Amino acid sequence: MPKAGGSGHGPMRTVEKSKDFKGSMIRLFKSLGKWQALLIVSLLLAIFSATLSTIAPNKLSSLSELITEGIRPNTKNIEKLSNEIFKNIMINSHMDTSSQKSNNKNNKENQKQYKEFIVNFNKLPDTQKELLLSDIEIDNVKVSKKNQIKYLETLSEMSNTKVTNKFLNKLDSMPKSIKKIITPKMNLKEIKKRALILAIIYLSSSIFMFIQGFIMATIANNFAKNLREKISKKINKLPLRYFDSHETGDILSRVTNDVDSVAQNMNQSFATLVSSLTLFFGSIIMMFITNWIMASTAILASIFGFAFSFVLLKRSQKYFKRRQKELGELNGHIEEIYSGHNVVKAYNGEKSALKEFDKINDRLYDCNRKSQFLSGIMQPIMIFIGNFGYVAVCVVGSLLVMNDKTTFGTIIAFMIYVRLFTSPLSQIAQALTGLQSTAAASERVFEFLDEEELTSEEDKCEVLDIKDAKGNIEFKNVKFGYNQDKLIIKNFSANIKSGQKVAIVGPTGAGKTTMVNLLMKFYDINKGDIIIDGKNAKDLTRENIHDLFVMVLQDTWLFNGSIKDNIKYNKENISDKEIWKACHTVGIDHFIKTLPDDINTQVGDNDSISQGQKQLITIARGMIEKAPFLILDEATSNVDTRTEELVQKAMDKLTEGKTSFIIAHRLSTIKNADLILVMEEGNIIEQGTHDELMKKKGFYEKLYNSQFEKIA
Repeated sequence: MPKAGGSGHGPMRTVEKSKDFKGSMIRLFKSLGKWQALLIVSLLLAIFSATLSTIAPNKLSSLSELITEGIRPNTKNIEKLSNEIFKNIMINSHMDTSSQKSNNKNNKENQKQYKEFIVNFNKLPDTQKELLLSDIEIDNVKVSKKNQIKYLETLSEMSNTKVTNKFLNKLDSMPKSIKKIITPKMNLKEIKKRALILAIIYLSSSIFMFIQGFIMATIANNFAKNLREKISKKINKLPLRYFDSHETGDILSRVTNDVDSVAQNMNQSFATLVSSLTLFFGSIIMMFITNWIMASTAILASIFGFAFSFVLLKRSQKYFKRRQKELGELNGHIEEIYSGHNVVKAYNGEKSALKEFDKINDRLYDCNRKSQFLSGIMQPIMIFIGNFGYVAVCVVGSLLVMNDKTTFGTIIAFMIYVRLFTSPLSQIAQALTGLQSTAAASERVFEFLDEEELTSEEDKCEVLDIKDAKGNIEFKNVKFGYNQDKLIIKNFSANIKSGQKVAIVGPTGAGKTTMVNLLMKFYDINKGDIIIDGKNAKDLTRENIHDLFVMVLQDTWLFNGSIKDNIKYNKENISDKEIWKACHTVGIDHFIKTLPDDINTQVGDNDSISQGQKQLITIARGMIEKAPFLILDEATSNVDTRTEELVQKAMDKLTEGKTSFIIAHRLSTIKNADLILVMEEGNIIEQGTHDELMKKKGFYEKLYNSQFEKIA
């Protein structure tokens, strides 16, 4: 049962693997040539952009802290004011001032002692309090003894001197001088400076990324254009044996899909990989520089989430593989049943086919349901990982803020760092997949470019001008094989005079078409010589030989264009009068006149006109060619009997004045040939006219009569 491939969509899309990833990428880089420097510049810009993105959260943190200081009481001045008052009391009471050092230490014991001292101080009479105090000045603001006493009374109502909500509620009831010292002040100058720096960082990052994207797009498109130009030149240098041994679809895929794949993945993957790696490692470094506790929290939280997602991904992978297998089974079953639908109906096999279909369809449904469910929750899991990291950072950060281990701005920075840390991982995976596709596609392109070319003909100095050609050809002991071990043409000799109509007949595989390929120098002969009007074909260029021949093949190739363009293909200075004359000669002028735009009607290699009409157009194309030699290769094999008569008459006119080589399986079409060469297993076993060969009662006579036996 034939197997059909899957759709190739979804998170588990199969990616073609490279045979030699490292070697392919090295060669790809070398092939960039003059764009190598631009690629390096582009990657450096991606690194700079990512680096600035990792620096920005740290700058945002400092800006947030500065703004926070501007909207909260001046904690430094509060501490400074408290210490100054306490110091004066110590001095005026003749106590040991060394104990004042303890007030600079932020611990529970010191806070407790300080609280007890304030409570005891507030129990004293105001007159005694004033004796223990003296006027002080902080930030050019004078604080009188009375205002100091009121300040200490306010502090005694609170549990500590930290800036709490309770402290803020009491702020309005404090004296003006105290309020002036500790009231928040927004440092707009510094805020503008830091905001400007942050804006420059983000703007520079965006500009670098924009320039990088423009450069990469330029490199990718120019490189793709260069590859296509190389492929176009390469196609014209490849021997015919390459096209005989490779499928047309595979060659077209290399020229189109693979080149596009290289360009697109190069444009997207290189810079993405570099910038994502920079973001990933840069964010880790910056997190640890900022706060190692919160950095460890963010990384551990993310690792926990990714570990969970990898477990799910591993479980879903087997269902994706089974889905592709079952999809192939289902497509194969459908193709098999519907291609032989008449047989299934004739033998009443519908129930059996439907039962098998339901069985495969149920298995595919089960795999689809499980794989899509597991892959569908991957995106929510990735969101969960990011949110889980945010929550972990906020919880740990708040605890650190409460214990004066960090600031609110640091928490803001880490909120951004968590995103910068988690998002590059999926981008790195996608970039690596893209690079793998790039390497695989580039290998196929480079394999094509590395194929052995036709031998160089720069040393060929002989030229046979088409005006001087008479039409004589001689084959001298020609030997040829597509490989050295097996010869197809073993010892072929023949002498064809100018103007003769030569028919080459024989069973399939006898070497008829091979002889034409050798004559056109599509292949080089192993031994022997082909002499064209006294000149050895080995000394003539392929281009020179091709100018001497007109070919009408079994495959009636027409390109998308007008009938006129198809007839004068690759010929200049051909008038419409000459084209109409050629059409009249082959008998297709009446048909062309019935078309909307006569010879300017657009046609192509499609079904808009019949096979016979296509063949007549190709014969008219040959009429335009003023060449001394003509090759007709099975030119009537694809048409009906009535059309064959028309084509035969056209070919008879085409052969006038030319040395013609006709390959035909319908021997009735070559009875009027001047010379018939009968081939079998690469050798000429009989030659002569039709009547002469029929009288010999040999291989030709049996071959000729066999076609009528089949009809009977």
